[in-house]
Amino acid sequence: MPTSDDSQQVLLFLDDNPVPFARYAPPVKIDLDTTKLVDGPHELRVVARSSSGVEGVQRIPFVVRNGPSITVLGLSEHDTVSDVVPLTVSAYGSERADSFVIAASETPQGVPAWVWASILAFIGWGAYYLFTAISIPAG
Repeated sequence: MPTSDDSQQVLLFLDDNPVPFARYAPPVKIDLDTTKLVDGPHELRVVARSSSGVEGVQRIPFVVRNGPSITVLGLSEHDTVSDVVPLTVSAYGSERADSFVIAASETPQGVPAWVWASILAFIGWGAYYLFTAISIPAG
């Protein structure tokens, strides 16, 4: 609830804007609507002023991602490339709740190396167990 009392107040600023978007008396409980912000990095700056006029400042950086999720396979940040680089770009969001397109909502990726290592370790353990069971004479 906004306040007109200047003795104790909390001012909320967004990014580098010198004008606060909200002014409250503590304690403050608000909902920050990020749908009005562009995707990308932002910073919430909270300035609290005590009744004696002393200010405290806290900066909270955050990233807004309301748009479609974009995944690019075949090129990473700071890669050095040459010739032709094949890319796969997947972009999907949740604009429509009444339909679901399965082909556009999955990002094709390779099997992680740890899965292959786990499979090979399991096969190796199975082979070791089989060979030791066969080589021990029943007695």
